[in-house]
Amino acid sequence: MPRRKAKIKARTITQSLGPLPLRIADNFLEQLLIFTDASQLRTGGMAAVLFSDSDAEPIIETRSVDGLGSNELELLAVLFGLLKAQMYFPIRKLTLFSDNIDAVNRMKRAKIKGIEQDPELSVLMPGLEMLAALDRADFCWIKGHSYCRGNTLADQYAREAAC
Repeated sequence: MPRRKAKIKARTITQSLGPLPLRIADNFLEQLLIFTDASQLRTGGMAAVLFSDSDAEPIIETRSVDGLGSNELELLAVLFGLLKAQMYFPIRKLTLFSDNIDAVNRMKRAKIKGIEQDPELSVLMPGLEMLAALDRADFCWIKGHSYCRGNTLADQYAREAAC
């Protein structure tokens, strides 16, 4: 007699009330929180969601771009988030979250070893303002499509920008 397949239970994801889940929110008190994401649908789209604090309404910035590869688009979304942070909050310490580990590692490497070690990134980040934003930024990978409200908003607005 054949065995029955186990039923797959639908997974319910409950979003965090603030930009980050409570279990990690205390690690980022008093910091500007930026969530970036990119999407490829008909065109490319990217979004930056900025939270000045955990209770504030987010500032949402989006941009549509010509189709690029996924990693390039994710890196541009991170740079877009840094640019918007510099524009709205020019002196605040910030943490930028992305669900793309390659973009996060590349930015961490640029911060530690210097932007000159990555010629392509040097071209994408001209100007002292962007370097100042890089100096005061920390970069964190966050699991995509998870319990994090900030990441969910960035994903949603990046998809809308890509249509």
